[in-house]
Amino acid sequence: MRFDIATLFPEMCEAVMGESIIGRARRAGLIKLYCHQIRDYTLDKHRRVDDSPYGGGKGMVMQAEPIYRCWQAVCAQLEEKPHVIYMSPKGSVFNQKKACELSRMKNIFVICGHYEGVDQRVIDKIVDEEISVGDYVLTGGELPAMVMCDCTARLVPGVLAAEECFTEESHFGGLLEYPHYTRPEVWEGMEVPPVLLTGHHKNIAAWRHEQAVKITAERRPDMLETSED
Repeated sequence: MRFDIATLFPEMCEAVMGESIIGRARRAGLIKLYCHQIRDYTLDKHRRVDDSPYGGGKGMVMQAEPIYRCWQAVCAQLEEKPHVIYMSPKGSVFNQKKACELSRMKNIFVICGHYEGVDQRVIDKIVDEEISVGDYVLTGGELPAMVMCDCTARLVPGVLAAEECFTEESHFGGLLEYPHYTRPEVWEGMEVPPVLLTGHHKNIAAWRHEQAVKITAERRPDMLETSED
């Protein structure tokens, strides 16, 4: 699977996406991730990629042409059109179901906006969908892009040690995850639930499911309406 991130701050993305599990997956060749400097695709001698908005208003708008030229360059490398996502507060809110859907795609091209966003015409021309990571506004699309890529990439076969690493997590099956414990058995007077010490896999699984349902009912009762369990 390949991700191409079009951004004004490629170093920012590389600093995060080159570390930990995703960094190891990249080095192992399980996923490919490239960060493209949008300024490299402008025809402006000062490397400007933004201008004032038509109709007036505060802030600047990223121009369509540099983004479009960046997309064209990636298409030429791939010899096909990737699935294009624009990270936007106006988009559909990202969730685990969407991550699973994206993880089955071959190539994803992600556009990170800044300032007041990007010229609508490039969105209309090349973007397949707009995605938001929540009902709030950030200073740019880099953090949302990295969240989306991280969540999606970890579902690619081989990135995590086993499928159970993500199938038993919060949101995957419609429930929040059960609590975890490790050594020591007693800490600050608090004991590990006895069932986890029995080695009885069926009873442990039942306890974990019960806890997942309980936590979901307390914190996200809305999820129980669509839960698979």
